[in-house]
Amino acid sequence: MARFLFASMPSAGHTNPLKPIARALIGAGHAVDWYAGLRMRAGVVDTGAAFVPMHPELDQHGDTFSDDHPGRAGRTGLAGIKWDLKHLFIDPVPRQVAELHALHSAQRYDALIADMGFLGAAAFHELTGAPWISVGISPLPVPSRDTAPFGTALPPSASFAGRLRNRALYALMDGVLLRDVQRHWQSVRARIELPPTSASPFSNISPALHLQNGVASFEYPRSDLPPQVRFVGSLDAGPAAGFTPPPWWPDVTSGGRPVVHVTQGTVANGDLTTLVTRTIRVLADADVLVVATTGGPDPSVLGPLPPNARAAAFVPHGALLPYTTAMVTNGGYGGVQTALAHGVPLVVAGVTEDKPEVAARVAWTGAGLRLRSAAPADEDLRAAVLRVLTEPSFAAGAGRLRDAYARLDTRAELLRLIESTLAPSTAPRG
Repeated sequence: MARFLFASMPSAGHTNPLKPIARALIGAGHAVDWYAGLRMRAGVVDTGAAFVPMHPELDQHGDTFSDDHPGRAGRTGLAGIKWDLKHLFIDPVPRQVAELHALHSAQRYDALIADMGFLGAAAFHELTGAPWISVGISPLPVPSRDTAPFGTALPPSASFAGRLRNRALYALMDGVLLRDVQRHWQSVRARIELPPTSASPFSNISPALHLQNGVASFEYPRSDLPPQVRFVGSLDAGPAAGFTPPPWWPDVTSGGRPVVHVTQGTVANGDLTTLVTRTIRVLADADVLVVATTGGPDPSVLGPLPPNARAAAFVPHGALLPYTTAMVTNGGYGGVQTALAHGVPLVVAGVTEDKPEVAARVAWTGAGLRLRSAAPADEDLRAAVLRVLTEPSFAAGAGRLRDAYARLDTRAELLRLIESTLAPSTAPRG
């Protein structure tokens, strides 16, 4: 009935959340072309979408963004955030816009659907007025009088004093700390003949519809939340095709011991000693079963395992989380959403990208604990895991969120919201 163009940054964290959207649309009879990185091809095709290869200049060729961008190496904290904003997200915009122009000239699309990191989608919409739907793949970064700026990982406050704090922090962030990023954004906008703007590129959501991964109760309350922001539940990538359980799988499903899952995701797994092997070590004498996934590397890199640990390169969360009592993670947003949709409480240890904001929301909702280090001290990590396992409040907090996810029919909500934006000639007929 309608044809959509999807666009996503060339990494799993930006591509995977769009998969259930593509499946829902294709299942309802719509057509989807998907502009994505070459490494994402198999996953894109598996949804039923037609894969459109990303321009090589925009694609990721190494195992990590740092492999492709040596200037990124060693940058942490604010310096790392600023480098990423300028060079990973803003610099590609002119090429992204040119590619979108070419695709739209060759094929009429009823709407463009893109993850928020693909900034060229917003710029293309601004230049042409083409219908555009944004997808939130991180905690909501939209500014609000009731929240501190995104990146500060501070709790919300709508009190008089809190709003004063928030206003002062926005002035500091926009006018001082990120001033050079804003100048860079204005320069790139000028190159594609867009006027100056005071808005941050990462607060720019579609004026028609923004599909936010997650539920409202995981996000900070905002009295000024834009009406087009709609929470659609967990945008989980779905089951992995052809998963063969490892020989030790009955140890997981037997229910003999609490299962603690530990992961550093599929990106920040270059040094598994920061969290994965550390968790295995500190829980070696605990009455739990530790299930570690490396996110790609051969599990042998973890070395000899204690009797209560099992390891694999990958285990689908849909298979593992129903048996999991607690999860230790570096705070990847998609993995956290999936865990909470299963009611699994969390210990979060992440300090890069959006991970501090993810961890702050986990703590704020009572669904787990936040450790303010990517490589927490052994005693801090062990104590946090044991607290989450033994104190009922964390399971209760995760359970409340699980119930919120369960109340949402994500597929039906996606179709209802997206189809409501279509022109009358392409909207489904009842």
